[in-house]
Amino acid sequence: MNASLEDYRRFFAEEIMAVTGMRSPALLEAFAKVPREHFLGPGPWKVAALDFGMTPPMKYRETGDADPRNLYHNVVVAIDAERGLNNGQPGALAGWLGRLEIARGEHVFHFGAGLGYFTAILGELVGEKGRVTAIEVDVGLAARARENLAAWPNVEMRAGDGGEFDPGPVDAIFVNAGVTHPLPLWLDRLSDGGRLVLPLTFGVTGGGKGVMMWIRRERDRYTARFLTLVMIYPSTSVRDAEMNAALAKQIGSPKLFSVQSLRRDAHEPEETCWLHGNGFCFSQRTLGSDT
Repeated sequence: MNASLEDYRRFFAEEIMAVTGMRSPALLEAFAKVPREHFLGPGPWKVAALDFGMTPPMKYRETGDADPRNLYHNVVVAIDAERGLNNGQPGALAGWLGRLEIARGEHVFHFGAGLGYFTAILGELVGEKGRVTAIEVDVGLAARARENLAAWPNVEMRAGDGGEFDPGPVDAIFVNAGVTHPLPLWLDRLSDGGRLVLPLTFGVTGGGKGVMMWIRRERDRYTARFLTLVMIYPSTSVRDAEMNAALAKQIGSPKLFSVQSLRRDAHEPEETCWLHGNGFCFSQRTLGSDT
């Protein structure tokens, strides 16, 4: 008996959970339900297996045909190959989304929605009583994403600069474009216990490389941890030349792996600082330390 497309999607979701080590039934069901082909348009498609150690530009191969089963592998799929703009590697995204620990009924802000595939995953995670506010700076992509997301009434899709947009109070923020720093507004808008996952990247030819960081608000303080390395398309706005240079320098520091907190208090750079910026500092200090 031939496996159906739904069977392929289910196996794909189970494989993603196995690869990432995630044990989230809700995340598994979201990947098993959302049709990737609905968001990426007709094939054949250009795909690539992402290696965080590679140097951009990415090397794509074209699928042999337009069978949607080609999309149910742990590969990136080109949205615009000339720009190096992709629908990201599901295994990587699943791991990062899992760290947000999204619950039903929550409000999530998605920065850099692309064509909306992972926005739909977020929509499944928050459920009917939750909501997702998503934004995409590319007007053409945002229009396509809005059409693609019509079946998810709990998603509000906007076109615009996410760096200038106020999403209001949120329980989780997922940043899906390379930035050099967390915006103060994002940190302010997180609820107590709210989570933020973002890629801190420095520019390289054809893209950006850096690290994924996880942040959780605990009243007026913030826990922070290193998650993974990342290679991702850069944001058009939330970037600073000085922080770009600092990231390129600090990416090799072993302090990265022992980051414990995100400090917002005014202080001079010190031994415990991994990445010290204007109004923020990823630090080795724990929340219980005096700041």
